[in-house]
Amino acid sequence: MFDKLETVEKRYEELTKLISDPEIIANQSEWQKLMKEHANIEDIVLKFREYKKTKKAMEDAEELMQDPEMKELAEAEYYDSKELLPKLEEELKILLIPKDPDDDKDIICEIRAGAGGEEAALFAGTLFRMYTMYAEKKHWKLEILNENETGLGGYKEISFMITGKSAYGRLKFESGVHRVQRVPDTESSGRIHTSTATVAVLPVVEDVEIDINPSDIKMEVYRASGAGGQHINKTSSAVRLIHEPTGIVVECQTERSQFQNKDNAMRMLRTKLYEIEKEKQDSEVANARKSQVGSGDRSEKIRTYNYPQGRITDHRIGMSIFQMENFLNGDIDEMIDNLIAADRAEKLKGNEE
Repeated sequence: MFDKLETVEKRYEELTKLISDPEIIANQSEWQKLMKEHANIEDIVLKFREYKKTKKAMEDAEELMQDPEMKELAEAEYYDSKELLPKLEEELKILLIPKDPDDDKDIICEIRAGAGGEEAALFAGTLFRMYTMYAEKKHWKLEILNENETGLGGYKEISFMITGKSAYGRLKFESGVHRVQRVPDTESSGRIHTSTATVAVLPVVEDVEIDINPSDIKMEVYRASGAGGQHINKTSSAVRLIHEPTGIVVECQTERSQFQNKDNAMRMLRTKLYEIEKEKQDSEVANARKSQVGSGDRSEKIRTYNYPQGRITDHRIGMSIFQMENFLNGDIDEMIDNLIAADRAEKLKGNEE
């Protein structure tokens, strides 16, 4: 580990010189690339330097302990430093875990009603509201891309984009099957129903990250539909794109302009194609250890919302929260923090094996 840290520190020093070079600064694309690399390793280098400083302080104190006049003061310094070193070493191990390059990206999220009919659609609406309120707390921007509402206010499906710092890094573990256990409003006998909704969280990608041949895309336009009001469109502004090589279909009908809907649909298509390519690359990595926390498997039942008990349980980490109302109002950071910590622990374990 320490050989690797020395190499990282050496690269950091090289980058510090390069980003101050007038010739590099003149080439803005190269300068920005080096600045990003510099920023990405800065935390590791600063922590490593703190570790080396603490170790040196411990060694110096050990020498001073031989002096009777300095012994008491030196002992305090020695044991303080000795206690701090293992903590710094653990922090360094975590910082050395490769960062997911997609963590800083915006997301496209799709929520689809699963088993349970109208109750599943209502639950999809509950999840959408939860993520909307979470985005508000984070001061992120949320934009609906496509929606298929039901008569009672639920959603058969809804797609939306969230723009904000580390949106994918915070929400990527939401992908999977969410299960709800509650008494529906329409249930007269008070019987508890179990319904599901599927959540998919995908990182938004730029044009340069995924190449799409225009001849592979079939575009259809149609009139937007919905519950009424602004959703009813008298012109064919809604757009459906079909990527013929993969069979992927995306739709967007929330904007008044056909051009805007096409732009959003293309963004959705790029994101889905990127996800396919990423999954293919991940599966090709030899001896890759798959995190037990998991993200992205849409068939995996990840969480249960039990209304009678007021309990939300995440099955991947065995964690339960008994604050249903707060959780559904967007207070989900505690769960997300624990999922991120569990993922880091699993990756750390994989690095050590």
